[in-house]
Amino acid sequence: MKFYTVFMAVAIAVAPLFVRAQRIKLEEGSVSPLKGITELNTEFTYTNIKVGDFSNEDDYIRKKTEEYNKKEAGRGDNWAKSWKNDRSERFEPKFNQLFTDNSGGITAGKFPAAKYTLIFKTKFIEPGYNVGVWRKNASMDGEAWIVETADKSKVIAKFTVDKAQGRVFGGFDFDTGLRIQETYADAAKALAKAIKKQL
Repeated sequence: MKFYTVFMAVAIAVAPLFVRAQRIKLEEGSVSPLKGITELNTEFTYTNIKVGDFSNEDDYIRKKTEEYNKKEAGRGDNWAKSWKNDRSERFEPKFNQLFTDNSGGITAGKFPAAKYTLIFKTKFIEPGYNVGVWRKNASMDGEAWIVETADKSKVIAKFTVDKAQGRVFGGFDFDTGLRIQETYADAAKALAKAIKKQL
């Protein structure tokens, strides 16, 4: 009985690490024009994002800022700055890194002279939580539009990214920004592999 209890406790603890519900789907177009390119410009948009149970990101930021400031003066204001700064400092570099590592020869990043641009549009973020005994993985939904850099109205392909997962092996992801960063890593890795496979 003791062995069974220990086994179940371990199984429950590690199960979230193996959950993989992410889906990448090509909604329209083709990635064939990307064949042979070595650089892909990337841009990111964060408009009309839903966060957790909030249909509006601004409402989420306002509530969390107030909660943290009540616990410690200024803490909420610092958190709000980090929430926005994490985009350029953590999420976007991680996305570019993981896309590059898994694309089979395409380097993603700020390449305004590149022929094509990947615009990643974040639609939903579940920040998750980790309070030691209890945890919930972060997740993210988005869209990836591949367009001509010179004329972004010319879309060559559109992908949807559903339920990109954010977790760190070992469970040491107590920081919200770290968990969300990993959703962008997960999305980039899967998207790069999908494009590589189609090419």
